[in-house]
Amino acid sequence: MSWQGPAEIAGTPVRLHASGRWEPVDGRYHWAGRIEPEPRMLRLLRSGRRDVEVRVGERVARGRLAEADPWGGVRITGVGAPPWPPDAEED
Repeated sequence: MSWQGPAEIAGTPVRLHASGRWEPVDGRYHWAGRIEPEPRMLRLLRSGRRDVEVRVGERVARGRLAEADPWGGVRITGVGAPPWPPDAEED
């Protein structure tokens, strides 16, 4: 399953591109993606804050900021139910 669209991360409106998969090795759902360039996300990452709350509509999940990419976006990862709606299109 994947998601492209608006989200709120640590209280900041962003655009998120993410996808996930069931991992049979540990029996959990893993998701990851990219936050489009947003200066506040870069500041959070560079300040050392990694653990964030990700909200898509009414759905909330815990995520972890991973790294900045060369274009100013920030990579994010999570384990467990993803923050996007369950009826999102599958790839």
